[in-house]
Parts: sequence; C-alpha cells; structure tokens
Amino acid sequence: MSPDPGLRRPTPLALKLAEHIRTHGPMSVAEYMSACLWDEASGYYATRHAIGASGDFITAAEISQVFGEMLGLWTGVVWQQVLGAPPAHTLVEYGPGRGTMMRDVLRAARVVPGFAQAVNVHLVEASPVLQALQRETLAQAGVPINWGHNLIGFPAPAIILANEFLDAWPVDQWVKTSHGWRQRGVGLDGNGTLAFCIRDMSETTGALDSLYPQAPAGAIVESQRPERFAEALGALSRTGPFAALIIDYGYATASAGDTLQAVREHRYEYPLASPGEADISAHVSFYELASVLHAAGLAIDGPVTQSEFLGNLGVIERTSRLMHANPARAGEIEMGVARLIAPNGMGTRFKVVGVRAQGLPPLPGFGQATM
Repeated sequence: MSPDPGLRRPTPLALKLAEHIRTHGPMSVAEYMSACLWDEASGYYATRHAIGASGDFITAAEISQVFGEMLGLWTGVVWQQVLGAPPAHTLVEYGPGRGTMMRDVLRAARVVPGFAQAVNVHLVEASPVLQALQRETLAQAGVPINWGHNLIGFPAPAIILANEFLDAWPVDQWVKTSHGWRQRGVGLDGNGTLAFCIRDMSETTGALDSLYPQAPAGAIVESQRPERFAEALGALSRTGPFAALIIDYGYATASAGDTLQAVREHRYEYPLASPGEADISAHVSFYELASVLHAAGLAIDGPVTQSEFLGNLGVIERTSRLMHANPARAGEIEMGVARLIAPNGMGTRFKVVGVRAQGLPPLPGFGQATM
C-alpha cells in the first residue's frame, strides 16, 4: 500500500523548513533531501543511529555476516591480484553504517597472506553518532583506522567499498509540463504545510528531451548529479591505482519515475511526512553513474545484479560451509543469504558496479567465479 500523502508530523525540521520557504520560496527536492538527512540540529543522520532492527532500516551487512565476508574475500583478491599486493594500501568504506560490514570484511580478508599487515582503514563518515558506533564495533579490529569527511584525502593504492551510499545522495527531480521540463520542488500548500510543487526553473540543455522523447505530461525524472563522485575518483586515479565496488538499489537503464522514498521504523511513509525523523533516499541511476565515470576517464565493470555478483564469488558454497560449521544457526544463516540473493527482492533490486583506474585488469565478480 502506498504511503498516505495526507500524513504529516510537525517535526522540528518541518517547522524550520516551512519558515525557510515562507521567507525564501520553494526549495529543490535535492535541497529538501539534504536538509532532512544532514541538518546539524535536526537532520536524520546527524542525530540518530538509524540502522539495524532497533533503527529504521537494515542493510545487507546487518542481514547476514556472509555479505561482509564475501566482500572481504573480494577485497583480499583485489589487493593481491589486481593491485599486485602493495606493501601498504588503504581500504576505504563510504558510509560505513555501524561498522558491521567493515568488521566482517577485515575478518575474512585476513585469510589472504600479507593483507592485514599492509592495510590501513579509512572510513568516510559525516555522522558523529554513527562514527561513535563504528569506533565501538571496530575497537578490536587490530589494524590502523582513521576517519574523514571527504570522498578522497587518503593515499593510493586504495580499495573502496560503498554499500547503500549513493542512494542517500540528494536527487534533483524534473517534471514534464506543457512548457517543457521544469524542476520539481518543495513548497507550502494553502494550509502552510509542506507540499510538492513545480518551480519556475527550466531544463535548458535539452538532455531530458533527447533521453525521454516520448515522456507524457506529468512524467518525473531524477538526477543525483554524481559528477562530484566521479571527479573525486578521477582525481584519486591520478595519484595511484585504485579499485572501487559500488552496491546499491537502482536501475541500469535511463528510466523515468519518482523513486524518492522515506522509511521510518521499517515502514515506508510519504517523503514529506516526518522531515528529519525518517530516512530519505532515491534509487541510483547506474546509467547516469556509468556515464559520468566514463567521462572521468575511469574503467567500469558491470553493472550486474547483487545475486549474480555474490553467485560469481561463490556465496552458495561459502554459506554451506558456514552452516556446516554452525549447525545450531544453520537455518538463520540460510534465511539471511536467501534474502541477499532473492530473485524478486534484494538479489535483483540491488546492482553492483566495479570502478578502477585505467590500466588495471577487470575486477573479480563480474564474470566467471574467481574465488
């Protein structure tokens, strides 16, 4: 059932945004989303734990330890076979949540000789609340760990992991009108309540008309403007070799549609219902992402579905071994992995893209099994 657009909660941020709109006029959807997530006083990630059974949503790493372990084995192989086992390298995670995935990654990657002695971990995290959780989770990791706020600022060679990171990037929305494409925004209705509106801002490049020539009136398209992400990776590639793994829910072809969504207490709700108190995200356009990564001079593997990627890494075999070693938890382990690879769920809804500096060989997991 679709979230009720009539539901509203007068959260502190809702009142603050309404006052801002009265003074300055409607804001873009991207500005609204950014405020909901990162407002210093009332933003979602700035003020709460968010992730896990006691939070508002759950990630793959929280569903099953096998997810992080498979990425750990992938990381070890990339360090050894793709980067050539450099004596020092940086393992980076963008948006590390509670630190669960990195904990599992490091545990699994230790099976690769020399990896643990060569690794320095760098976590890109803007939330002080989540950073405190990460410090607690990784207190016994046994490797150097530091934190930063920027997409780059760590030395290459590097391996970057980004699971459910780009879906939280603020997304611009455009609406097809009788006068062309106009930017969708957030304003106030007649009762002074937050409401979607059409701003007096036109799309001037003609790109949307060429991508969506048959779009009917009222059609909505989105752009997360990932140029900053691609430019950061491009800059990193000029300092040394790197490989990145991006995993997120989204679509692989240019598609129209409104994917903005809000989740609170593991239930979907209307995106304007509880500003600052619900997670707000949008589906990633891997088509748009691949275009800007190519333009930045980077090589790309994929996208493939999460099910295909994990299958290529041998997730079924690893799950069987883990179940055999932990018979009391066999049912729990099997159910967790089944959720990760479900054909009508996370297995196909989530896509995986590999990114690498030019000159590096293709990354494992995007063809035949390599582990």
